[in-house]
Amino acid sequence: MQRSEPSARYRQIAADLLDRIAAHEFSDGTPLPSEADLSQRYDVSRGTIRQAFAKLRADGVISSRRGARRTVVASPRVQSFDELNSFSHWARASGSTPSSHTVALELRAATPEERHRLELAHGDRVYHLTRVRLLAEEPVMIERTAYVEKVGALLPGMQLDTDSITDRLDELGVVLHSAEHTIDAVVASAEDARLLDLRPRTPLLRERRRTADLAGMPVEWSDDRWQANAIAFTVRNTRDVSHLLKQSSPRP
Repeated sequence: MQRSEPSARYRQIAADLLDRIAAHEFSDGTPLPSEADLSQRYDVSRGTIRQAFAKLRADGVISSRRGARRTVVASPRVQSFDELNSFSHWARASGSTPSSHTVALELRAATPEERHRLELAHGDRVYHLTRVRLLAEEPVMIERTAYVEKVGALLPGMQLDTDSITDRLDELGVVLHSAEHTIDAVVASAEDARLLDLRPRTPLLRERRRTADLAGMPVEWSDDRWQANAIAFTVRNTRDVSHLLKQSSPRP
């Protein structure tokens, strides 16, 4: 009969692993030992190790994907709003390898919000793209973007899992020139949780973005949802021009 461990034991193990991570025994982005190895090291059941992993993940210290080893989370990458960069450009500039997984691309009628944000008429259509964005093969963000139809019609000819859409649009003469960003906190929906391999209602950082072309005409409206420990945003402003508008918003 398997003996039971005190309920505090997994906390002690989590604290010890945290100390080892802080001492750089396990560096950012590297996998931790397996459940079996740690179970033997600490002389506890694998269930206790899973509890310790769960605590570290809840604290934002490690991440995990189904069928993969737990990995030490790197410090949040910082994205500045000083210039408008694509996800791919930002990721490479921060020393990471970006990739994508396309979930869906569909041509459909614009929703009321999309009509409002993109200045469309009733009955106008949009191309709606859902992609999971990854850094070093770890899912960090869900991108849900509506494109005005004449621009979105260019997307089916792209390699959406590998191409930078911004770069490809530039090559085709569509320049994403300016953007307005709204950032707030939400909890993961069931779909968010499935796509990011998280528990439902995990806190996420949401960035809603409307992007315009050189003529100032809206081109895309996006709802991006980030794992909160994967990103930090910086905003620089002056007393002459305010780039950041604070406002209250209802809970989603």
